[in-house]
Amino acid sequence: MYDAATGKLKHAVTEGAWNVDEVLHVDQDTGELILTGTGREPGEDPYYRRIYSANLDGKHLNLLTAEDADHVATVSGDGKFIVDIYSTAQKPQVMVLRDHSGQAIEEMAHGDITRLKAAGWIAPETFHVKAHDGKADVYGLLFRPANLDLSQKYPIIDFIYPGPQGGSFGTHGFQASRVDSNALAQLGFAVVQIEGMGNPKRSKAFHDEYLNDIGMNAIPDQISGIKELAQRYLWIDLDRVGMWGHSGGGNATVATMLHFPDFVKVGIAESGNHENRNYEDDWDEKWVGLLRTSANGTTNYDSQANASYAGNLKGKLMLAHGMLDDNVPVSITMLLIDALVKANKDFDLVIFPQAHHGYCPTAGAYMMRRRWDYFVTELMKATPPHEFPMPALLPPK
Repeated sequence: MYDAATGKLKHAVTEGAWNVDEVLHVDQDTGELILTGTGREPGEDPYYRRIYSANLDGKHLNLLTAEDADHVATVSGDGKFIVDIYSTAQKPQVMVLRDHSGQAIEEMAHGDITRLKAAGWIAPETFHVKAHDGKADVYGLLFRPANLDLSQKYPIIDFIYPGPQGGSFGTHGFQASRVDSNALAQLGFAVVQIEGMGNPKRSKAFHDEYLNDIGMNAIPDQISGIKELAQRYLWIDLDRVGMWGHSGGGNATVATMLHFPDFVKVGIAESGNHENRNYEDDWDEKWVGLLRTSANGTTNYDSQANASYAGNLKGKLMLAHGMLDDNVPVSITMLLIDALVKANKDFDLVIFPQAHHGYCPTAGAYMMRRRWDYFVTELMKATPPHEFPMPALLPPK
């Protein structure tokens, strides 16, 4: 809390090794607060948001929600009532009306996934493994392959988004679909999403791990995490690792394949910002700073330029980009393509003439089908159905 007139710090309102996620309500008369926070309760997923009450005097912090789950809350204007929606990756949302002390007044609604399970949906497993430093825990979701046979080996696909402003999976609450991770698992792949170091909502040290080289943000933790999972689950085949991502995830997929060429065998990079000197000046400079050139001619952005390492490519790589992308210009992927050509490297390319950064339904469905086909063909060494008709591509009835 600061003095608004002088800007001088008066005192901390909260303290400890946890994070305040959002202030939901402030009583101007009593100083009472209602807020959400993460990482305070021992033994639970540190990304779960819990609801707390506190006071501007820095005292009287109280946990209002007992459920070990992710909580999303809305507070009435007078602060007397809280609408709390809580869930986990495995259990659907429950909506509860609470009073200001957290006492449940009434269950207002709850999700029913009976039909979802009947259709073959399998809940992902929340796991934690050690980061590349061998100390910090990193959390993730594992989607087991359908009809899992413990005597068999299954290729594994890593969906990555490296941040550092976000992570590989947004909410740790319930979502019926997380991109196409469930679908890839139904095809017979193990699928993981791992929140590596460098991503937010943990400690500052955790977030700052790759601050001077965010070209590697979260990447070594994908590798150490998958290796630990393969020790835990012998049905994971470390010789058949795939990776894919969009935007920053496209960048990270290529970076992983070029810096760790023997680990990822098949990668798909959609609309990646492969050269951050050509990307928005309001994003990368927040983390890396302005461009600095040293006496030997190198810069602090060199390590993030995927084109510089194009000669290291060993695996099968598919690149995709929308020609109308007004976030990550298509020229950034073209720089990478030029370097791959000069290095005499084979790659595959999908271009969408009328797609922006987020693909439209038709382009998105087409790209999803191409993604499935590519992993089935190159990672599973199987033959996918020819031009499988995706729903978004079917003519209206």
